[in-house]
Amino acid sequence: MQKTIRRSVAVLLMSALIFFHFADIVPAGEHLEDLDEKAGYMAGDLFVVRPLGIAATAVGAVIYVISLPFSLAGGNEEEARQKLVIDPATYTFARPLGEP
Repeated sequence: MQKTIRRSVAVLLMSALIFFHFADIVPAGEHLEDLDEKAGYMAGDLFVVRPLGIAATAVGAVIYVISLPFSLAGGNEEEARQKLVIDPATYTFARPLGEP
């Protein structure tokens, strides 16, 4: 009984190896060529870059508020606001998804 099962498994394995060897793999290659690589960039942007941009905007806003008296005294409050708050917020919220 065990010999018959072993022989059946061996025949099945050999035939599978022979038939899969001649299988056409071109459709799989065509499918991979059709995949849009921008989807990966979009996913990375959504799950990694955007949360970091939100954190950078929040940290920049805190730093801007702390530095506000000094930037008002120095006359560069608008530049500090632009670099610490507006630029990170624009990069995070106004940029299309997946764009560098």
